[in-house]
Amino acid sequence: MSFLQEMTNRDRVFEFLAPAKSPVDVRHGPILYLEDVNVSFDGFKAINNLNLTIDDGELRCIIGPNGAGKTTMMDIITGKTRPDSGSVWFGSRHNLLTLNEPDIASLGIGRKFQKPTVFEALTVFENLELAMAADKRVFPTLTALMTPEYRERIDEVLEMIGLKELRQALAGILSHGQKQWLEIGMLLMQKPRLLLVDEPVAGMTEQEMERTAELLTGLAGKQSVVVVEHDMGFVRSIARKVTVLHQGSVLAEGTMDEVSGDPEVIKVYLGEEA
Repeated sequence: MSFLQEMTNRDRVFEFLAPAKSPVDVRHGPILYLEDVNVSFDGFKAINNLNLTIDDGELRCIIGPNGAGKTTMMDIITGKTRPDSGSVWFGSRHNLLTLNEPDIASLGIGRKFQKPTVFEALTVFENLELAMAADKRVFPTLTALMTPEYRERIDEVLEMIGLKELRQALAGILSHGQKQWLEIGMLLMQKPRLLLVDEPVAGMTEQEMERTAELLTGLAGKQSVVVVEHDMGFVRSIARKVTVLHQGSVLAEGTMDEVSGDPEVIKVYLGEEA
C-alpha cells in the first residue's frame, strides 16, 4: 500500500486535530460544563446525571473503575456519542450537543487516544508539519507552505515534547512513550484550548512516565487538560484536582489525598485495586 493510500484510509488521525485559534468564551464561567448528562446503552445506564466543570487552564485527573463512564464521558464531549438528556457547553457560547465531531474539533477540543496514532513512514518533523496544516484534506495538506512562523512552531513543540534531537527520525522507530509524546505534539501544533488524554502512560517505562508527567503539568495553564488514567502513582504525581467516577456519575472530587481518604472511594475503587 502506498503512503498516500495509507493516509486516505486513516482519516481517524485527523479526528484529534484542532485549529490554532478558538473562539471559546470563558469570561463568564468554566471552559467545559456538563450538567445532568444521561446516556443509556441497551438498558445499561453508562452515564447517570453526570455533573462536571473544568476551568480554563486547569489540569484535571479523572479516575474510576472499569465501567465508570470515563470513555463515554469523553465520547460525549467530542460528539461521538449523543446523550439522552443533559447539557454540555464549551465556554459560554458553544452547545456541544448541537455540533458534530469535526465542528467540535474545530472549536479547539483535541483528544488523545490510548493507542498512539502517528504516521510511522514519516519523520517526527513531518508528522508535526502534517498536523499543523489548516486544510486537513490530504493533497492540500501535503502541499502546505512551510513558513518561518510554522517552522518556529514546530521547533517549539519539539522542545516541549522532548523530541528535538529526533526530529529527522522516522516515527516508526520511536519507543511507545515517544510515539505518545509525538501524538500529543501533533495536537499541540493546533494550539487547542482543551486536551482530553486517555491513559497516557499505559505501557510506558518509569522514565517515560516521569517525562510524561513533566509534559502534562507543563501544559496546564496554557491549555485545559483532562487526563483519564488508571495508574494511581502517576495520577498522584500530576494531580491538582481529581474527579472519581462511579456508575456514570461523580462519586468524589478534590485533591488526591482527599479522594483517596474518602470511604466510598476506598470501597468502590481504591479498595478494588488493593
